[in-house]
Amino acid sequence: MSEKVMELKDKVQDVIEMIRPSLQADGGDIELVDVVDNIVQVRLQGACGVCPSSIYTLKLGVERMLTERIPEIKEVVAV
Repeated sequence: MSEKVMELKDKVQDVIEMIRPSLQADGGDIELVDVVDNIVQVRLQGACGVCPSSIYTLKLGVERMLTERIPEIKEVVAV
């Protein structure tokens, strides 16, 4: 794995750590699975994994924060 990819993953993980307390407060959590071609793959867990609003959390919350802070990120998807 290239140094650039590792650096990008580290940046993504840092932003996820900022988001995590909000999700945990609602009984959920988020796990970084991978970053492939600047697309972030995450796994929503706990209450977030079964919540009907999880797509909004993913796109309007997680994806928005990641793309604002890391412009090279194209998209965030749940796996």
